[in-house]
Amino acid sequence: MSGESSKRSDLIDVTYQNLHSILSGHNEATTPAQVADFLRPRIPQLRNVQEPFGKPSDASKKKVESGSVALRDGVILRVEDEDKQFIFALSKKFDIDEVDALVLFRSFLFNEGLPTTAESDTGSSILVEEFLERITSFYHAERLSMLRVLEPLFRANENPDEPFYVIATEYLPQIIPDATAFADMLISEYDRKTKAPLPESVSTDPKRASQWAKQNAKEQLIILEVLFWTMFGYAPCSGPLVVRIFETAYDTGLGSIQQNSTLLLDEESVQLQQDSAALWILITIEVLELERSVEPGGIQIADPSSSEKDVYWTSPDSLKRVHELVLSHADSQYAYIYVAWAFILSRLEHVVGQMKEVPESYAKFFESLFPQQDRSYSKDREPIHILMARTALGPEARLFNLLSTLLTSSPILVTAIAVRTGSSITDPNAVAYRSVLKGLMMSIVDLVPVELIPDFEGLVEVWTALFGRSESRPVAGICRQFWTSDWSLGITRRAILDVGRSRFPVQPRPLIRLLRAMTAAGFLETDPLSASDYSQDLGALSEDRDVCAQHVFVYLNSLPTYTQVVHISQCTGSHALYEKAPDRNGTSGFVYINSRPIQLPGGSTLAPKSVGHLLSGDGGDLMVISWQHEHSGWKMLLELLTDYVNRIRLQAGISGSRTSDAPGQRGSHSLVTLRLEDIRTEMDPAGDEAIITDILDLIRSVVQDNPVLAEHLMKALETGDPVVSHTAKESQPPDLVQLTTMILEEALAQPARQRRASPKTAIITSAMSVLAALLPLPKYSPRVWLYIRSTTSLFGSEKAVGIVSSVLAAERMTGHYTMTLALLHLVQQLFNEASSSVTMVMQNNPKLQPIKEDVLLRAARFVHSEIWVEHMGWKYAQLGDRFEIGRRVSSLYAQILKQAPPTLKDGPFTTLSRIIADALLSKATTSTVNPFVSAVTTAGPMFSVLWASRRYADARRLVFLLQCHLTLIRVLLTYKQKFTFADKPCLLEQSLCATIGGNLSSFEGAPARTDPVDALAAYVKERSMGDAVRFEAMRVLFALCSSLSVSQDSPLTIIGHLSDPEATVSSIVRIIQHPYDDVSLRSAAWNFVILAVDKEPALARLFVTGRFRVADSEMSEKGKEKATDQPDKTKITSAFVVACEMLIVWRGYWEVNPPLLASAVRFLDVVWQHGHEHKAVLEDVYKYNVFEHLTEMLREELGPAPDYRTEEFVAVDGALRSDLHEPVSSYAYRTAIKSHAANILATDMKMQLELIKGDPKLQKPGSYLAVQDLFRAEEDFSELVAEAASSVYDPALYDELMAQTNAEFPALATEQLQVQEPIAEREYGEDFAFSKTLLQLRLQPFVLLGHETVMYEALKRLTSINLNLSLAHVQTALTKSWQSLLIQAVPYLRDSSMRPTLLSMAASISGDLSMEKRSGDMMSAIHSARLSLLLSLLEVAWFSMNDKGTEVASFVKLMHNTRQILLNTALPPAKSFLGQYTSPFHRPLLQNIYFCARQSRSLARRHKTLNAEQRLTISALLDSTLVLVIDALRMTFDSARVKLDLELDSDLELLVAVFEQCTRPDLNPSPTLWLTRCQETDVIRASLQLFSGMDLVGLSDIALLRARKEPLYAPHILTFHMALASVPAAAERLASEGILSAYSENPLSSAARAGLVDVVLPDLPGERSPAHRAYCAMLAIVTGVITSLGRHSHYFEAEASGLIQFYGDQIHRALSWTIGEPINLPLLEEMEQVVNLFAAMAHDTVHASGNEAVKSVLQFFTDDALILLQQLNYALTHPNHLASLVEPITTEEKAALEADQDKSSVSSSSEIVDPLKRPFLARLTHRLFRLSASILSTLVTISRAESVLIGEPEDWPIDQALIVPHSKVVLGEPASMGTLLELGNCALDVLRRLEDRPAAQAVVKSAGTEKALDVRDIVTTTKLNLETVVLYAVTQLAMWLSKPEFDTAPSDMDTDDILLESNAAEPAKERRARRQSGMTMAERLRRGMTGEMAADLQSLLNKAKPMVAKCEVITGDKDVDILQILSQFVNERIFVLS
Repeated sequence: MSGESSKRSDLIDVTYQNLHSILSGHNEATTPAQVADFLRPRIPQLRNVQEPFGKPSDASKKKVESGSVALRDGVILRVEDEDKQFIFALSKKFDIDEVDALVLFRSFLFNEGLPTTAESDTGSSILVEEFLERITSFYHAERLSMLRVLEPLFRANENPDEPFYVIATEYLPQIIPDATAFADMLISEYDRKTKAPLPESVSTDPKRASQWAKQNAKEQLIILEVLFWTMFGYAPCSGPLVVRIFETAYDTGLGSIQQNSTLLLDEESVQLQQDSAALWILITIEVLELERSVEPGGIQIADPSSSEKDVYWTSPDSLKRVHELVLSHADSQYAYIYVAWAFILSRLEHVVGQMKEVPESYAKFFESLFPQQDRSYSKDREPIHILMARTALGPEARLFNLLSTLLTSSPILVTAIAVRTGSSITDPNAVAYRSVLKGLMMSIVDLVPVELIPDFEGLVEVWTALFGRSESRPVAGICRQFWTSDWSLGITRRAILDVGRSRFPVQPRPLIRLLRAMTAAGFLETDPLSASDYSQDLGALSEDRDVCAQHVFVYLNSLPTYTQVVHISQCTGSHALYEKAPDRNGTSGFVYINSRPIQLPGGSTLAPKSVGHLLSGDGGDLMVISWQHEHSGWKMLLELLTDYVNRIRLQAGISGSRTSDAPGQRGSHSLVTLRLEDIRTEMDPAGDEAIITDILDLIRSVVQDNPVLAEHLMKALETGDPVVSHTAKESQPPDLVQLTTMILEEALAQPARQRRASPKTAIITSAMSVLAALLPLPKYSPRVWLYIRSTTSLFGSEKAVGIVSSVLAAERMTGHYTMTLALLHLVQQLFNEASSSVTMVMQNNPKLQPIKEDVLLRAARFVHSEIWVEHMGWKYAQLGDRFEIGRRVSSLYAQILKQAPPTLKDGPFTTLSRIIADALLSKATTSTVNPFVSAVTTAGPMFSVLWASRRYADARRLVFLLQCHLTLIRVLLTYKQKFTFADKPCLLEQSLCATIGGNLSSFEGAPARTDPVDALAAYVKERSMGDAVRFEAMRVLFALCSSLSVSQDSPLTIIGHLSDPEATVSSIVRIIQHPYDDVSLRSAAWNFVILAVDKEPALARLFVTGRFRVADSEMSEKGKEKATDQPDKTKITSAFVVACEMLIVWRGYWEVNPPLLASAVRFLDVVWQHGHEHKAVLEDVYKYNVFEHLTEMLREELGPAPDYRTEEFVAVDGALRSDLHEPVSSYAYRTAIKSHAANILATDMKMQLELIKGDPKLQKPGSYLAVQDLFRAEEDFSELVAEAASSVYDPALYDELMAQTNAEFPALATEQLQVQEPIAEREYGEDFAFSKTLLQLRLQPFVLLGHETVMYEALKRLTSINLNLSLAHVQTALTKSWQSLLIQAVPYLRDSSMRPTLLSMAASISGDLSMEKRSGDMMSAIHSARLSLLLSLLEVAWFSMNDKGTEVASFVKLMHNTRQILLNTALPPAKSFLGQYTSPFHRPLLQNIYFCARQSRSLARRHKTLNAEQRLTISALLDSTLVLVIDALRMTFDSARVKLDLELDSDLELLVAVFEQCTRPDLNPSPTLWLTRCQETDVIRASLQLFSGMDLVGLSDIALLRARKEPLYAPHILTFHMALASVPAAAERLASEGILSAYSENPLSSAARAGLVDVVLPDLPGERSPAHRAYCAMLAIVTGVITSLGRHSHYFEAEASGLIQFYGDQIHRALSWTIGEPINLPLLEEMEQVVNLFAAMAHDTVHASGNEAVKSVLQFFTDDALILLQQLNYALTHPNHLASLVEPITTEEKAALEADQDKSSVSSSSEIVDPLKRPFLARLTHRLFRLSASILSTLVTISRAESVLIGEPEDWPIDQALIVPHSKVVLGEPASMGTLLELGNCALDVLRRLEDRPAAQAVVKSAGTEKALDVRDIVTTTKLNLETVVLYAVTQLAMWLSKPEFDTAPSDMDTDDILLESNAAEPAKERRARRQSGMTMAERLRRGMTGEMAADLQSLLNKAKPMVAKCEVITGDKDVDILQILSQFVNERIFVLS
């Protein structure tokens, strides 16, 4: 709706609500400078209380209409036309200035968002009405907050320690230049509002009228608050101003007299009036300056002309007017003013009494007080102030009732009530409020002696309520002021304690209650004023509370008097214990003395002749005597407790022996022991639970969080004589722990003994709380554990439930759960103590640890079974109790899981943690998870209902409950991902993703959300429940999304459970965009967005595009999105747009807020990782210049890494933080930004490269163009790569911490301190990897023992580790991202110009790596990343054949450094191979070595390129590498025999590749060294053993086979064998180790023997069979071994012939292919390998003595080969038929064949080689030519054709004349001479087709592993085919003609039949003999046919000669002219023979 601003305005972005929150300290992230900027332009508004938003004016209206408005902060706003109607409507409705209305309008849109109907097509007028309705509450809140802003400024102005003190002192004088005038203005405005009539605009609408009246009352209340703070210390209490305040207070009836009182009758309105009355009470007391009047010289009576007028008593007229007002309003509601004024009058009388003369101006006033004419006032008449005091303190005035009501019922002074009633009070229970009332109480006790106050009990109640019934913080200050200041001012102020002491221990309760209040501990949970969510654990002990507790301890520990009640009979008689005697001091007449020593209750002994004063009862039977006897009141309390235990145990019949000696029955000088009943202590015979509860509460208040003082207290209780109530002298008296436990047991057991007795709730609660408070004491906590372990009353046992279960059940009848909450607090404290002291206990008392764990297990089981699973169904008097119970259990569970992670194998409390985790996850039931899910689902609607019904306390507790539940859910889901069942959804996940019914309404008033995920999303955007809930809800969504993504086969998703995904996504995007939302919340939102984009595609689209799909109206005809000119209201801002816009101003974030920038860039990184899903969006990145901004970030200099060793800590927000946290954190986030920037650029290059067709260098993507200058800038590039390769990881830090912990804390394991949150949610800095908080907790007991320095040293080391790991983590990420960037830039960077730089950088980085001295697992990961970066540099540099001197030098240096890396002792590669590192680095190391070896081979082949030293360097690397590789191979082979592992397979692949390169003869001519190593390790035999027993096909894991397309290990082992087979010496070793045996006995043998190895597997469709691939590889290896052995292979050949026979069926199957069968490339490869095998055997057989087995298999081959040759000839001469036979196997083959079929058919084989024809068929034809050439070459070898050419006919192998010399070509028969001639002519045609083409012209492009075919390749193969054809044909024809003559054939025999029959073998001698006989008819026919064949051969030779000559030109190879030799042979031999 609104246009965009060129600059953000704080007037818009920061509301007054935000500003008040900031000034109140709720937003620590804001600096004072920023606050000053916020305040400066608002000064005029803050100054104008009456009209802060001004009045409408023509000038302002014209500014808005102009469309451009300059605001007070200088920002110019552009106003859109559609906005103006809203602005003017807003101005009109609230009667405010148009410019201010504009600011309000924009601020509302920015902070609250558009109304729901704003995006609909609703009419304009309706839209405006809707908007005005929505903004009304915002406007009202702004008006209130504008006034509230002044309050924290006033407070800060009074305290120099406040963070905004400087701001307050600077800006308050500007806002309020005249404090008195400002106060007067406030009073006037207040008075005006009380009398303001109802506006006409709302008078007709009752609802709006009531809203206006309430807002008016709220503004009055806030004005009174501001007036209070103005008068508290800023404005002087001058006479006229005080008079004005009193007049207004009385005139308005303390705010009760209102013009619109009839509209203020509802509960909220009544509460507003009561709050105003309470504030008036405080203000009227405050302005009387009671405390100032007591100060020496505080009141000065002088002539007004000569005295200052800053206080009202300097004005006689004001004094008189105030006096008149007070006296005229003597009602009881003004009794507080009455008594306060009486005190002022007393102080005035005191001052006047000391003056010689009263100033004339005061005379009339004092005459009105004292009408006597002279100065001698009558002594008989009491002063007026005494009369007024008596009246005010009389029973009719009910002063103490009024003050008690104020202190216990008003939201002003009771936080719980303020929360419960939703009071508009800004700061309930502020210290200043209680300070004012404290001044009143001090005035009362100064005015009237405490002994004379008639209602002493009422005074005690008010005193305890003022000092004790509050949270600790508000009362700590006034309590300390009492002890440190008021105590010394005089006896009057401490008289209340003296009166209580004088009654102690006869009446012990008053003193106990007063002292408990004065401990500054505040109220306890038994107090009705205490909210149940008020933590019993007060946290860190404040200095004020410590001082107060010490004063209470000291006071009670040395009481100077001891009071008892004595019967008159004890003072008479011969054995009288007490005697009455005259007072020697003469002050009181008579005193009492004791005649014998008396042991008093408490254990102290009253010495004989001690003096006691009578307090009361003289003349009666009973006397109260106070002895001057110093004793410990603490021992007296112990006496009371012991006596109570004795009595209740006596009543229960447990033990009952008590002493029977009565006082006075012993000898005259014996010790008399008095019991409590003897001194008449007021105790109920049945047991006084109230006083016992008070005692326990007092003890708890003193010892709570104060272990030092608690030790003193416990020592005071245990020192001295035992208490008299302990009668069992043979045993030690019970200590406090035992007494408390016994009290608790008896209280729990009473309901069981007395069926109708109700539980003693108060005493049970207090006893539990005392035990909890004593737990932190190291000396006494074992006692607590042992007593709890020994009793079954609390948590029962495994066989029985504890008594407490039945007691707690009684609470379910009443609905009040005080005991349940106390029990939960005790359990929480038990775990807190156990967790904090576990280190010390394990060191000093390990036997105690099992006891603690047993107690905690029992407690956890009890809580879970008795409370957690049932509490949802209990009855509750207060709904908040249910919330609090759930919160405490949830908090306990979360704390246990956090401090004792269940994922640890062994650690303290892991059993407890696992039990809880199992109960809530793996073994969860519906009742277990229902509290979570129910709270998550219903909390939102319930909160709305509670808030609407003004049940604010319950709503607040609900928020706390929800926050704890969310935390626990997040912790559980985080841990679940680490458990073994992580891949299966648990019940908690299923419940969170299920639909749950409900009948409450939601936040928006719609039906309740019944989906927990939807509810979680609602909490994220709902501000009313606070940022903590929003933050936790966001983190739960993150954890849930992460957990669901890990679960396999789970259909659960986040988006599937959102009712309105687009709205939810929009609200989350607004959070990450909102500049003033909490930074933690924004970071959490970014984390969730990033995870969702990564894991949930549907949700990812929403975050990236902002919507599910593009609307139809926004689609063009082609289906693509088009730009629209829709109004702004249809504009959708996505997370992608927000991130791109952040990049535009990235420098600001870089400096100020790098974490948020890092989140945005990380989001973009993930978007690019899923770029194929968001192509349409990524096309728009260029308008944001994203790549340019990313490149700028990449270029930005980080500078040197900051120091990471913590030297000191600084206090930040009340916690200690490393002084290096901020610089390290900022540096880490900036490094992460650069890392993600590099990743984005790399990912985009990869995406674009996949789309590019053709040369990538001609189509460079925008991402590369943005960064290309950086690559070309050598210096910058080198610096950035060096920066990426650096790492500051320091393992020495960890070693230092381990050394310290082993020496000082041996029981502390650092694994227990590991942070469990996912890396994505952690903050870089001091808490990155290990929990500093947990370490502090575990070492806290050592601090109490004085080892604080040791703990700080450990903290320093731990934070140093975290800081260092933060840097190391991001630096490693930067290394990896640069490695990725370089890899993706390879197509654009790989040229000769950059190679020198790259090699130099590689040499430099490798040098650093070679000198690495750091070790460890983390270092291994860093080492791996740096090696990968080095590898990427080498991949860019690539291999070169023309390196120059500098490049060679850099490369050799790289080789040298690589060898040093291999030999590095800190990071030995052997450990990496052995798996001793979690992040092994051997793979990138092997890849680097592979590069070095290959490039070394290139250099080695070049002469004079390397000098001797360089060659030695290369040789040294090879030797070291081979030693490592061979050892690693042996280890890998052994490991592979026992398991199938992908990692092993990868290792094996790399090892074999490096082995293959390093053993090449051109690089390593002498294999002796490495072969010796092979022999030593027996690696060859190990490989054969592995091969024989492994799964060569992969059928053992079909899923893995389908994923990988090949089995594990087998391909690499075969490659290893091939590498060995290619080296003669190694081949011999391979043969001797039994390779043929391994190839004959393996899982593939049976199938190969049966001829069943097919090219495809049914289980692996669309892929070649791994079995077939392995079979072909075995044939190739055997061939290689035979070839390498050469002349020495005859023994091996004999064995190989056995293998051939073994695989005979499979071999025959391959050679039996016919033209009628399909053909595929794997089958063709099999044919090639079979032919190659026979070729190798035939070649070696020719040169060796013949072996019959070898000859047999060669004959077998010859028979099949001639038939196969016939088929090949037909295939080559009929290309279209061949194309129809092709059967593609893989997808790639199918695609290539389909592309071929789209082309035109061919008529001959020669057309196939046309590059524009059919490339797939061309490659197939090429391979067929090559196959036929191989067959023919093998046949030539077998037939010994060379002996025919060079030998005599008599020596020719006539038996090898197999080709029949006729021209017929019959497919089913072996090849004939016609077949050969046809094949030769076909080859000739192909050569003719290529003769004029360039040699390098491509015919077929590269495909997969097959290289491209050019003209040279095809010509070479075809020429070979032609030459072998004519060679075989010529020699066969010659041998045929040399055969002897045949017998005459029958006359009916066909010539061809004759020729065929003559093919039968005959002995050579017989044939020669028959040749000499005459020529038969058949002979003549044969000779005629062969002559014709000879002519055809000669013709073919003649045609081939010139063509072969041209081919030699094309291939560049000049060879022997075989055709000329053959032509000459034909002429000389064949034609002669024919």
